[in-house]
This record gives sequence, structure tokens and C-alpha cells, in this order.
Amino acid sequence: MMLYEQRWLCVPILFALSSIWIYYLSTYAPAIGGEHSNSTLRFPSNLEELNSLVSHLSLYKNDHMSYIFLLFCSAYLYKQAFAIPGSVFLNLLAGALFGTVLGFITTSFLTACGATCCYLLSENFGKPYIIKKFHKRISYLNEKIQANMDSLFYFLLFLRLFPMSPNWFLNISSPILDIPIHYFFFSVLVGLMPYNFICVQTGCVLSSIRSVNDIFTISTVLKLLGIAVVAVLPGCVIKFWKQKSVKQE
Repeated sequence: MMLYEQRWLCVPILFALSSIWIYYLSTYAPAIGGEHSNSTLRFPSNLEELNSLVSHLSLYKNDHMSYIFLLFCSAYLYKQAFAIPGSVFLNLLAGALFGTVLGFITTSFLTACGATCCYLLSENFGKPYIIKKFHKRISYLNEKIQANMDSLFYFLLFLRLFPMSPNWFLNISSPILDIPIHYFFFSVLVGLMPYNFICVQTGCVLSSIRSVNDIFTISTVLKLLGIAVVAVLPGCVIKFWKQKSVKQE
């Protein structure tokens, strides 16, 4: 077995191979109307670039839908696995390209799969470095997890539903904190559904959005907070009844 000091070299290798795959897909796109496009696709960083990307990819929808789907899935997993910011733009893109239903199902599943890839990368290649870099934050999160072990899944669900939670940090720290991978996967899948739905639904009316702030209004954030509170209630009830049972004994 390789030492962690040697294992970390696998991360840049995997990143390079993944980047080559994304570059290949984006550069060598199928021909449109018998002619190949000269433009290279790139990740959008603002709404103007996103609208331009939607216009370009829409040209492929009728004849090359499988290519669009493969490109989108590859790009989404790439961003999630390597904790690259900007998933909100891909969620909006999903709504614009696939519609609400297919876009929501696709982004929810890809979010869970991509986050699990990040989990596995952290578990196998990055533990010592992550612990060294984020020691205080990991210790604090570990205290909270230990205090909620009786209702661990509900607590993880709350963390994902809570709109201010740093999902990238939860992804890389979960294997270090011995969060079971099935708990991790399903808490991401279910916990980020409201966020994904809001983004995908907004993507269906992309032309009416002027900035990302139009998506996460005060009303939207309050709704997400409300959902997070509801999710943590079962865990609180379980914890309450267990403490009560211990006192009675």
C-alpha cells in the first residue's frame, strides 16, 4: 500500500485526465448542419456567458441530445468531484436545456454522485493534508456529529438543507469524520433537492434573470431555512425520547 505522502500524486493525475476528457468533449463536438463549430465550449462564470452557452448548446438538442447529456454529466461530475465552484450555473443550464423535471432529476443524482467522488478522493488521497489544513473546523464539526450520533442522518440532512453550509467542506471532511458513505450519499441526494429544484426551475426562465441574486431572494432563503428546521425535528425528537428513557431507568 502506498503511503499518503505518495498517494496524493494520484489527485493531480486524475484531475489532468478528467480535464483532458472535458476538453475533448467540448472541443470535438458533433457537426451542426454538416459543419463543425469552431468555438470551444467553456464553463460559464456569469449569466451573460451562460445565456451564450445555452444558445450554442440548443443547436445540438434535436440531432445530438445524447452528446449534450454526456457533456453536461461529465462537466457536472468534474466540478463536484474536484470541489470546483460554480454548480449554480450548471443547475441553471440544466433547467434551460432539459426542462424542470429531467433537469431536476439529473442534477440531484449528479450532485450526490459527484459529492461521493469527492468523498472518495478525500478518503483515499487527502486525509492528512485536509486534517492539517482544516484542523479546527474538523474538530468543531466532529463535536457536533458526536453530539448527534443518535440521529446522525437527520443531522447530516439538516447540514445539507441549511443554505449557509459549505458543501465542499462537508464533502472533503465526511470520510475523515467516519460518516458512512451511504448516509453521506443519501443526505446529499435528499438534502440538496430543494436547492437544485430552485436553480433548475429558474433556469427554465433564464432570460428573465439579471443576476444570481435574483435566484436566492430573502423569501427563498427563508423557505430553505424552514425546510432545514423541519428536517432536524425528527432527530431532536429521537434524542429527546432517548434521554428521557435513560432518566427513567
